[in-house]
Amino acid sequence: MSRNVRIAATVARYLLGLIFFVFGLNGFLHFLPMPPMPGPAGALMGAFAATGYMFPMIKGTEVLGGLLLLSNRMVPFALVLLAPIIVNILAFHTVLTPPNPMAFMLVALEAFLGWAYFSAFRPMFTTRSLPSAESASDPVDATPAKA
Repeated sequence: MSRNVRIAATVARYLLGLIFFVFGLNGFLHFLPMPPMPGPAGALMGAFAATGYMFPMIKGTEVLGGLLLLSNRMVPFALVLLAPIIVNILAFHTVLTPPNPMAFMLVALEAFLGWAYFSAFRPMFTTRSLPSAESASDPVDATPAKA
């Protein structure tokens, strides 16, 4: 990977991590004002709030994913963790509200980072795979390795 791509990936990782960390924390601390949403968007947000668990789960996941990206720890896991949230943000802002450029930026950052870290995802794209011998064996019945 070239130096410019590594720098761009680092910038994208920090930007995506910061966005999710800040907006995730805002779900708990409410330091950024959120305007009320009319129509179906407001109804959906009201339903999420009424469950009592949905917003804390989503916002907690955003904080965790943002922290992992900012700390450069388990970045592929963070990208997988945040992917369904990003898809839902895009769907929400495409279907229920006027299109929001931030949603498209999140998709672009996620896609770029997925490409930059593709070596970590490559095994997921095999057409046929079998469980490895280690995962298929029972750890209790496993014989110790010979020295």
